[in-house]
Amino acid sequence: MPKARDYHLNEQDLQAVEAAIRHDKRPEVRQRCTAIRLLHLGYKPEQVAKMQAVSKPTIYSWIDRWREGGVEGLVNKPRSGRPPKADDEYSLALMEAMDKEPKTFGYEFSVWTIDRLRAHLEKETGVSLSKSRFQALLKRKGYRYRRPKYDLGHLQDKEAKANAAELLEELKKKSSETISSSSLWTKRP
Repeated sequence: MPKARDYHLNEQDLQAVEAAIRHDKRPEVRQRCTAIRLLHLGYKPEQVAKMQAVSKPTIYSWIDRWREGGVEGLVNKPRSGRPPKADDEYSLALMEAMDKEPKTFGYEFSVWTIDRLRAHLEKETGVSLSKSRFQALLKRKGYRYRRPKYDLGHLQDKEAKANAAELLEELKKKSSETISSSSLWTKRP
């Protein structure tokens, strides 16, 4: 029969765990410290796994990481893989483009669209991002996409617009004269 694990913490470790739960800015550390504290309080690993919505082996992994490195051992480790295409240079070019009108870059249009901005940044940086990756990058940077509002006021006939406004005012006056002040609603007998 396997030896039962001891999950009890000494006073110093318990204070470190509770301080991390209350004050640590990293959500993964707060979650993992909460699991360590629940084990200290006597909950079984299966119960803690269910409470934290993780697997039982994950709980055992967090315990081992806690024992090896304390609170800092519970921090997410860097993941391997390809570095992101949108590096700091790309982000800087994005912010510069968003701060300026497209016409300052020599384009005929005056509004950035996702495709236009992607094409511009690809030309500037040589980095090509898919539409979904680009939209995710914009969201991470705090930008929101809104449709432009078109104003055709400069194309309107000012005299015709003034005549229409006068006609509307006359119609409003006539309609208020024809409606009586008494209620049109009646009560059934």
